[in-house]
Amino acid sequence: MKKIMLFIDSGAHSLYNKFVRGSGKGFGKGSYEWYTTPEFWEYVDKYAEFIHENKHVIDVYANVDVIGHPEYTYNVQKYLENKWKLRPLPVVHFGTEIKYLQRYIEEGHDYIAIGGLGQEVVSSTYYQWADRIFDYICDNPARLPTVKIHGFALTSLRLMLRYPWYSVDSTAWVVTGRMGAIYVPRFKNGKWVYNENSWKITVSSRSPKIKEAGQHINTLPPKQKELILEYIHSKGYKLGKSSFKTVPAGYKLKENERWADSKPKDKTAKRLVEVIEEPGICNKYQLRDEMNIIYFQDLEQSLPEWPWPFKTKNKTQGLGV
Repeated sequence: MKKIMLFIDSGAHSLYNKFVRGSGKGFGKGSYEWYTTPEFWEYVDKYAEFIHENKHVIDVYANVDVIGHPEYTYNVQKYLENKWKLRPLPVVHFGTEIKYLQRYIEEGHDYIAIGGLGQEVVSSTYYQWADRIFDYICDNPARLPTVKIHGFALTSLRLMLRYPWYSVDSTAWVVTGRMGAIYVPRFKNGKWVYNENSWKITVSSRSPKIKEAGQHINTLPPKQKELILEYIHSKGYKLGKSSFKTVPAGYKLKENERWADSKPKDKTAKRLVEVIEEPGICNKYQLRDEMNIIYFQDLEQSLPEWPWPFKTKNKTQGLGV
């Protein structure tokens, strides 16, 4: 039995970074010439083939959107629908005129993605645009969304609570874990609370923050450290323990050892080894990843059940380009 929904991203953001943002001209100012080449349409065709080959396990798949160019984005949407008989999730990015959102809704799409925060857009400017988008989507007496909205690259608690998203995604959970940290909810009145911005606690035994006061779990005030450890243990994990030693050139790693530095160019140089005395989140990024996934699952459970009303009211006139 399938236990999860599989959402496929098209890789559009990587394409934008390479062929538009890579020009050095900034958001929306680069050249879109590549998107008219056979190479781009070959990419779209391969994406379509992949979706067809794996559609038995895929629940949702996004359009190959052209960030900053809503007309090109719409053309790709229709290409995938008409040539490949697919129904990708339409994507509307920051600054897009409302007519494109209207068009997708009029064409029967009840699940639409919104993006923009990853493209040099400050939050305050994004709020102005997103407020108008959700005001249009929730234009009814109950102020409930009339379609499902997915938020790309979005794990800001403030944004998640401001708008009635159906779903969101972000790589923050894995980036945070690989940087040696975990998310920990705030603790108030004897309970872990998720409606306030979380702590981001560095726990890696290899982090340079380990020697900075208040920057690592081992340098926190005793009571705060005890509280963080209580959270870690409540989720079934351990902090773990590592020690370090300097070894001569030519040293062979033993069981439960790994290099704690980069391989030097000087083959005669000494090296630093980490000895994993007790596995835990301090020395296993996979365990940090798991804890961060659990945090976001708990956060999801704390959010209002969809659909919930959008309370901010703004006029949709003049929705920007």
